[in-house]
Amino acid sequence: MNRRVCSAIVVPLMLAYLAGCASVDTSKVLMQTQQDLAPFTATPLQISFTPEQAAQRSAAAQHLLEQPLQQADAVGLAWLNSPALQALLARAMADAAQAAQQGRIANPRLGLEWSSLLDETEIARRISFGLLDLLTLPQRQGLAAGAVQQVQLQLSMDVVEQISAVRQAWVKAVAAQEAAGIGAQLARRMQNVGNISKLQAARQQLWYAQATVQLAQARDEAQSAREGLVRALGLDSVQARALRLPARLPDVPAAPREFDAAMAQAWQTRLDLRMAQAAWESAQQERTLGQWTSRGDVEIGLRSDLVRGAEGSNTRQGLELGLALPLFDDGSLRRAGLDARSLALALQVQATERQAASQLRESYAHYRSTYELARQYRDELLPLRKTMSEETLLRYNGMLVSVFDLLVDAQEQIALVRAALAAQQQFWLADAALQAALLGKPLAGAAATAQSAGPGASDAGH
Repeated sequence: MNRRVCSAIVVPLMLAYLAGCASVDTSKVLMQTQQDLAPFTATPLQISFTPEQAAQRSAAAQHLLEQPLQQADAVGLAWLNSPALQALLARAMADAAQAAQQGRIANPRLGLEWSSLLDETEIARRISFGLLDLLTLPQRQGLAAGAVQQVQLQLSMDVVEQISAVRQAWVKAVAAQEAAGIGAQLARRMQNVGNISKLQAARQQLWYAQATVQLAQARDEAQSAREGLVRALGLDSVQARALRLPARLPDVPAAPREFDAAMAQAWQTRLDLRMAQAAWESAQQERTLGQWTSRGDVEIGLRSDLVRGAEGSNTRQGLELGLALPLFDDGSLRRAGLDARSLALALQVQATERQAASQLRESYAHYRSTYELARQYRDELLPLRKTMSEETLLRYNGMLVSVFDLLVDAQEQIALVRAALAAQQQFWLADAALQAALLGKPLAGAAATAQSAGPGASDAGH
């Protein structure tokens, strides 16, 4: 009898222990995020737990700073170097560990009692655990896996947001630097003028003063944009001084992304859709589990009593069963809450799908319009302006136009180049915003930001 009782208790405890050991692996959170974002960034997501790992990251970051920093390298540098982004990864790991905790079975409870009556002493030992805890362990491990998945998806969305911020900061910094160079070129042209009349000299001096003011503003904007990139990359003062940027933005691609291909990609990769679906599936599992756990709890235990008296010692063994009586709380409110939460999340999936479709159409429309504008400057306006400037110079060399006409042409040419640079910057900002939207993390106010961020856009028409 005693052996059967022990087996009935010990075997389930061992099974529960083994099931508890097969818990959710939180170390796969970063690996899954890397896999989800493989088309978006090839940079490995790693946390430095040791000084040696931190030193390796620092050396890799220094290597990237030894050459002009391209946009893809800027993303890699941010993940290698930024303490803020390392903190983001560490918080995700902590959240994953907390989410996985609900998949563990509660530790058994050990109770000891000592009592005596006359010449008899009784020592009671009791070990107990929640029976429902054991019976519902597979369901709770499923809930834990779903919670960890949601943490991982949220991390992926945060990574997309951070990478998009770095990409846009890089575009703004390079464009502002290029705009400052254009302003310096205009100032030199206004200054280097030969024999002109007093009126023309006054006009030239006025334009030169205006160009100098614009150059100062452009240099200030370039410094601000550069510091914005420094913050996004998490550079220290030494690294900030070592940062070098390309002389100009990349050319606008020969052809834009196609709408149908972009939308097909989005419906496979949108993280917000996967997040909403994962939340609903977890709510369904929690609802099923709640049908059992909301009605009460059952505790089972093994009791062993040692009784010592004048005639010797005796041991009594047996089982204890504890049942929570649902007299004051029958769990109906909890079940109703779980039903309502499941319905709300099912509707949220639909709402997320409709919102995603709208965001994608808006983001692609802005991307396409900025592409057409940048291409118009590149293919038509700038070539025409170049032809006009060449003809003006020929007429000046032939003494058919004055130096004043040459200065006016130079000013108009620089203004158009500035406007073309602004259009090019807006396109690359829109491209970064579209990539973020395809992954389910649209940038707030991306269209408005791109439209207002163009270097020299305010004087394009002067």
